[in-house]
Amino acid sequence: MRTETKDTTPDIPRVRFRDALLFWLKLGFISFGGPAGQIAIMHQELVEKRRWISESRFLHALNYCMLLPGPEAQQLATYLGWLMHRSWGGIVAGSLFVLPSLLILIGLSWIYMAHGHQPLIAAVFWGIKPAVTAIVLHAAWRIGSRTLNNGLLWAIALAAFAAIFFLHVPFPAIVIGAAVLGLVGSRFAPTKFSGRPHGDTTGVSGKPEAAATLPHTRFRWSRLASVLIVGVLLWSLPMAGLVLVFGWDHLLTQMGWFFTKAALLTFGGAYAVLPYVYQGAVEHFGWLTAAQMIDGLALGETTPGPLIMVLAYVGFIGGWGKAIFGPDALLLAGVTAAMIVTWFTFLPSFVFILAGGPLVESTHGKLAFTAPLTAVTAAVVGVILNLALFFAGHVLWPAGFDAALDAGSAAIMLAAALALIRFKRGVVQVIGGAAASGLLLHWLT
Repeated sequence: MRTETKDTTPDIPRVRFRDALLFWLKLGFISFGGPAGQIAIMHQELVEKRRWISESRFLHALNYCMLLPGPEAQQLATYLGWLMHRSWGGIVAGSLFVLPSLLILIGLSWIYMAHGHQPLIAAVFWGIKPAVTAIVLHAAWRIGSRTLNNGLLWAIALAAFAAIFFLHVPFPAIVIGAAVLGLVGSRFAPTKFSGRPHGDTTGVSGKPEAAATLPHTRFRWSRLASVLIVGVLLWSLPMAGLVLVFGWDHLLTQMGWFFTKAALLTFGGAYAVLPYVYQGAVEHFGWLTAAQMIDGLALGETTPGPLIMVLAYVGFIGGWGKAIFGPDALLLAGVTAAMIVTWFTFLPSFVFILAGGPLVESTHGKLAFTAPLTAVTAAVVGVILNLALFFAGHVLWPAGFDAALDAGSAAIMLAAALALIRFKRGVVQVIGGAAASGLLLHWLT
């Protein structure tokens, strides 16, 4: 029997750490379907089937993660693990959500670099490229339909598209500009930036549930300071080591710094960070080509875990392609770069959850906090559209706009778009069909 106190703690089943560990490990291998699919799996398993988390707590955690930069599904796993088993529970849940995907993606990246020139593999990627273009277009449409609910947000999206497409404005500047506009708009046009409402916080018992009533979720300045200090050390020590061993201008050091910034700019999910990564990794640093970037997105879509894991592929290709450890250690170079990219990409997500969980609970529904993020998400729609058009140009006119249209790629892209939008097919199904189409056309020709 539970003893009532003045500060009542809502009923949460006492879950054995071993049982949770096995679930998070399983989730890392079955979390296909992008953020929506991954969140749906967690809801089905944790709320409906196992009843480890109540509906209200799940929604409360989800709404918080939706406000943060970074992969919301991985952050949600971290948050739920933290609720059940404190900091170590969050670290284990978030890590196991990522590690299986990282290992699989490293293996696929090796096959791509070592054997991608083989005709059959080349045919598979030829079929996949137009499907990836359709997937990015679908992402822009999906985010836009959910976010652009008034004319002002539409204007922000169009302005962001024009800024990056015509004026080549850097992605961070677009994010900052949209955030400032949202902050100003929250005072002069609050109804235009209200965003999505906060989820219902009524538990299964009908009584309000607040995560802050759990002892380890109560906000304390001392705990916030300790988490931030540890997070800064976990970032600065590896970065200092890279600088001391390789120097600031070395590829590994620059990747650590670049992907730290990328992790802080991913409002709107993984698709939001792709334009920034393209500008930096492809155009500025030359770590990989545009075609390799498209292929990497395809690999990321077909592996479990967060789509932002495609950044580990970018690191692998950059390390291998630049042969940073010499021509006889290409695999070591690729794996090292992928691990460094993964560390600096996901470390901020853990800090956001473990440090900000208790703090940000009180910010739900406060317009001054949510309005800048609503404006940023609107801008992201325009930026993703620009990325989709860029991919389409490279896929449909691979030899340049002066050459003929690649009719086969155009047909696959149209079929993939119809499958996604009209017939609601999953991403893995669409990519599988596109890969099969590439093999079929290769066999016929």
